[in-house]
Amino acid sequence: MPTNLNFEMARSLVGFTVLLLFLSICESASFFQPISDSHRSAAVELFSPDHGSLKSLEETYEALRTFDVLGIEKKPDVTATACRLVSETVGSSSSTLKNVFYALKANSIVKCKINDKAYQGIITRLNAAVDGASSLPDFYYSVGGLVLVKGSKGDVHLADADGIFRSVKAFRQSDGRWRSSSSNPESSAFAAGIALETLAGVVSLASPELDQSLISTLNNDISKLFDSIEKYDDGALYFDDKLVDGHDHQGPLATTSSVVRGLTAFAAVTDERLNIPSNKILGLANFFLGIGVPGDAKDLFNQIDSLACLESNRVSIPLILSLPSTVLSVTKEDLLQVNVNTVLGSNAPPLTVKLVGVFTSGSKAASLVESQELVFDDGTGMYNLKNLPKSIDVGSYTFVFEIVLHELEHEKIYITGGQKKVPIFVSGLIKIENAEIAVLDSDLGSIETQKKLDLAGQNAVSLSANHLQKLRVSFKLTTPHGLAFKPHQALLKLRHESKVEHIFVVGNSGKQFEIVLNFLGLVEKFFYLSGRYDIELAVGDAVMENSLLLAIGHIELDLPEPPEKATRPPPQPVDPYSRYGPKAEITHIFRAPEKRPPKELSLAFLGLTFLPLLGFLIGLLLLGVNLKNFPSNAVPATFATLFHVSIGAVLSLYVLFWLKLDLFQTLKLLGFLGVILVLVGHRVLSHLASTSAKLKSA
Repeated sequence: MPTNLNFEMARSLVGFTVLLLFLSICESASFFQPISDSHRSAAVELFSPDHGSLKSLEETYEALRTFDVLGIEKKPDVTATACRLVSETVGSSSSTLKNVFYALKANSIVKCKINDKAYQGIITRLNAAVDGASSLPDFYYSVGGLVLVKGSKGDVHLADADGIFRSVKAFRQSDGRWRSSSSNPESSAFAAGIALETLAGVVSLASPELDQSLISTLNNDISKLFDSIEKYDDGALYFDDKLVDGHDHQGPLATTSSVVRGLTAFAAVTDERLNIPSNKILGLANFFLGIGVPGDAKDLFNQIDSLACLESNRVSIPLILSLPSTVLSVTKEDLLQVNVNTVLGSNAPPLTVKLVGVFTSGSKAASLVESQELVFDDGTGMYNLKNLPKSIDVGSYTFVFEIVLHELEHEKIYITGGQKKVPIFVSGLIKIENAEIAVLDSDLGSIETQKKLDLAGQNAVSLSANHLQKLRVSFKLTTPHGLAFKPHQALLKLRHESKVEHIFVVGNSGKQFEIVLNFLGLVEKFFYLSGRYDIELAVGDAVMENSLLLAIGHIELDLPEPPEKATRPPPQPVDPYSRYGPKAEITHIFRAPEKRPPKELSLAFLGLTFLPLLGFLIGLLLLGVNLKNFPSNAVPATFATLFHVSIGAVLSLYVLFWLKLDLFQTLKLLGFLGVILVLVGHRVLSHLASTSAKLKSA
């Protein structure tokens, strides 16, 4: 009986959707790609000046160096700013040794005008710094600065090159690593790169030449340093420092970059060939290329500068074999295209690319093809294999390539790395035939209902069955070459109207895929839920160009009533965003209004409420109210008028309270009017009291 997966496996269907995206992902995947336009775009973005200038001379040099190596034409204009910073730095006696060093480095690219007097001052200062150096960075900046001055002026030498060489070598350790100072017990590969670059400068500034025994000893130190190199599974090699004190720790990229700069600088000034296997140089190149496009300016500089050093080194120049695409379609008859370039994307010397073999991934069987040469296309600069061999059908393969240089002299200059294994997916349209769905009688196995399916189009099958029947779904899959095809996923899903899902694996026998669901044995798995079940079929594979997730239709199941202790369906997951959706409308049931009194009674009561007002008016007449004491002066008369108006306003407010205002509105207005009434009333009463006192005194 077909295997019924646990309900939790419903989530695994999401993996099928990922498979549908796999082809687009593979299109951009390659083994190792040389520097491309993506790096140039990143350089322009990462080295964009803030307010017209970069933050330091070091960053200015790194931007200039990166732009120069990548050959970027449309770049931020930092030349004018760089020349201003260079002039200020070399002309100031208070500039740090590090700033002078990077000012000279930046000047080696932008070629600013520096007068002879400034150069003489720099030479004097750098020579004094060399004599007083006590740490590796001091030697690095001072010797490096003199090398840069020599590149511009030509006549710069070290008087005691042997002594300086030995002073720098004093920081060497027995394992090939170096210390940055005598007071720092930690050694590192990063410091080794700085030391090698410094010693290369000492050799170039020596007059007469150095003792060759010193250089031979250093060659042995380099061999020891490479004994500590680390390796990734893809063949990339790198250096990393495992320091106890992480204060000055540099990452693998910065450390490897330092070693490469020092190694290539030293190889450029010595006639003795370094004892470094060429495959390790290729491994270092693969490390820098495997990074991709860094998102940090410092990392991008280290990557580009190191690759530039490897491209022009005197040990071995790496050649990189890459593929524009590692997915080939037999249906579209795609060409197998191969590029061979240097790490910076420059053209390779004359060579031949051979396809040595093709092997099925995960298989130890013999090669599916015989060795053959790829054809070079002058228009595209690529090596092409126009037609894939008939023995290669859809699937995952490992293609093995080999680069053969035409000239013997080039074998001493370039390193190809021997045979290159590249994983390649061969995709195609899979033929889906004889697809049908049927309801079978459980006892005899006879077909009660059978319908054809169009798995390349739309389906709306409507079926019905009871617990004594079976459901069968079958189809046939063949490759473009007519062979049986087994996809990564072939799943049948039934979803109840209550959202409970059941997923089943569709088994296969050769080209035929078939699943039979015996509902009698599945009633417990289905939780005795009768009703409508939607049917979906999922067939997918990384190399199947027409992978599908298709709704076939539905089936009405009539299952028996559940027993008392039957397992209940699991609770369905609640959408966390449903709490923000519309809420159910709340309907209030109000109390029926009470019976109102007769209209005549209400009017009579209204009349009674006016009796106090009428009594008030009559009382005023009986008391003989008059305006004889109303103030005649302007100010008291104004307050008296406001007092009477305020009283009228309070009375009017009482009327409005009965007609339309509620208690809170009335109290708010009454509080405002009450304050006015108290103030103006107090002034009026004060005036009356003052007038009365004057009359009595008279």
